[in-house]
Amino acid sequence: MPEATVRTVEMGRLAGMDAREATRLLQRVRDTALRGGRPTPGPRADIGASWQRMMRTGVDPDRDRRSGLLGPDELARRRAESPLAQVLPVLREGLMAGTGGGPMRHIMVVGDAEGRVLWREGHPAVLRSADIHGFVPGADWRESTVGTNGLGTSLVTRRPVQVHSAEHFVSTHHPWTCAGAPITDPRDGTLLGAVDVSGPLGTMQPLTLLLVASVARLAEAELRNRHLTELARLRSVAAPLLCRVGGRALVVDPHGWTAAVTGVAPPDRLPLPASFAAGRVWLPSLGACVAEPLPGGWLLRVVDEEPAAGAGAGRVVLDMSRPRRWTVEVSGAAGGWIQELSPRHAELLYLLAVHRDGRTAAELAGDLFGDRTRTVTVRAELSRIRRTLAGVLDHRPYRFRDEVEVAVVPPADPADLLPHSTAPAVAAARAGRAGPLTGARSAGATGAGRLSVDMVSTPWDGPHPAGPVDPRGRPGLPDSPGRPGLAGRPGRAAVDRPVAGRPAGRGSLGP
Repeated sequence: MPEATVRTVEMGRLAGMDAREATRLLQRVRDTALRGGRPTPGPRADIGASWQRMMRTGVDPDRDRRSGLLGPDELARRRAESPLAQVLPVLREGLMAGTGGGPMRHIMVVGDAEGRVLWREGHPAVLRSADIHGFVPGADWRESTVGTNGLGTSLVTRRPVQVHSAEHFVSTHHPWTCAGAPITDPRDGTLLGAVDVSGPLGTMQPLTLLLVASVARLAEAELRNRHLTELARLRSVAAPLLCRVGGRALVVDPHGWTAAVTGVAPPDRLPLPASFAAGRVWLPSLGACVAEPLPGGWLLRVVDEEPAAGAGAGRVVLDMSRPRRWTVEVSGAAGGWIQELSPRHAELLYLLAVHRDGRTAAELAGDLFGDRTRTVTVRAELSRIRRTLAGVLDHRPYRFRDEVEVAVVPPADPADLLPHSTAPAVAAARAGRAGPLTGARSAGATGAGRLSVDMVSTPWDGPHPAGPVDPRGRPGLPDSPGRPGLAGRPGRAAVDRPVAGRPAGRGSLGP
C-alpha cells in the first residue's frame, strides 16, 4: 500500500472512544510496530518517527528508565538563568485556570532546552502520580531518556506534539496523556525549552494541543514585548549620542538588534561575537569596528580601511550532527564566525550543500514542500540567509560560490538528520534514498583555532517590529501590540513541593 494512503490513529477518533478501548487500540498499534510490522491503522507521523528513534537508540519499551536528578543548587541556577521564568505567569494563566478543585485535573510542566524539568504546578493528585513516575523538578525528560513524551518529543521535532496512552514508547507511561509545545527566544531563535500539560487518560481532549501551542506562542509574544521595551530604552540613550558621533556608527543591544544608526544603511540585526568586549572587533557585515559599552547595549564605530587581500571567506562547514542545534561556520583569511541556524535555514543550507551546482527557487520549493509553486517562501528565506552569508552564497541559481569549500558534519546515524524536518528531500536523505553529496564533503570536525562568533537567525518573518531609526530623523518606537489578553482567571493550584529527601529549590511556581 502506498505510504500516503496508510490510515493513522487520529486524536479526534480517540476522543470519541471509550478510554479503555482507545488504549487497547494504541497498544495493538505499538506492539505491531515493535515487532517490526506495519500496523493498520498506523501511528501518527510524529509518533511513528519518535518510535523509530527510540528503537534505534535502544530505549527499553518495557522499563521505566530514570537518570539522576539535578541537585538543588543546579536546579536553582537553571531556574534563575532561564528566560522562561519571565513568562511563568502567562503559562499559568493560560493553562492552569480552574485546576484547584475545578473540572481540569492535570499538571503543567516547564522544561529547559535539555529536557530538564524546571517547574511543575497543578492538581495535587496528579502531582503525586507524577512523583511516582519521577516526573519531578530536576528530572531528565528527554526523549532519548524516557521515550516518546510531550515534553521531550516536542524539543526534538520543534513543533507541538500530543502523546496519548500507548503512544508513549515506554509502557509504564501508558496511563498518561500529554501535550507539549516548544518555546523559542524571539530575540535570537534559541530553543528555550518546552511547556507540557499532562494528566490521566480521562483529561485528554482533541483541542488540548491547540491550547498548549497557543499559550506557548503567547509566552513568546511576552518575551518579544519585553525585548521591544528594552530596545526603546536603549534607543532613548542612543539617539542623542549618535547625533554627536562623526562618521558611521550603530547602537545595538546585546543580541545585535539595531536601536539607532548614523551614516550607514540600518540593518535589522548584526551578528555579534560570542565573547563580545570593548575594543576593536571584526564583524562580517561591517568589517573592522570599535566597540564601546552602553547601558543595555553597544556603540559600534565603523573603521574605514581597505580590506586585506584574500580576506574573503574560503571555507564553510555545516554542522548537522546534533538533533536540536545546527550551525554554519565560515572562515577565511580575515577570520571566522559561527551562526546558529533556524530549522528552515538549516534545511536550505543543507540542500545547497548537497547540490553544489545550484538549485532554482522552484527546485528548492519542491525539495522543501513537495510543491514547486511555493517559490515566494523560498526566496524570502534565502533573502534572510544572504543578509549574513552574502559572501559565500550566489543566486541564479542559488548556490555556494565556486571558490568556497563546503563541508558537512552529518549525524552519527543518517536517520537522525534534521529530525524536525518534514521536507521530502530531507526525509529521503534520512531514509537513505538520496544520492551522495555532490561537491560538498562530509567533515568530522569543524577545525580549531578560528575566531568563533554566535549569530542566530531571526525566528519570525520580516524585520523586527521595533525597527531601527536614524537619530537625525525622528526617533521613535512604533506602537507595539499590548500583551495579548488571556481568557479565564487562574485557579488555586497546588504548588510543587520538595520530593522526599530533596528540596525543591528557589523559584518554584507559587499559587
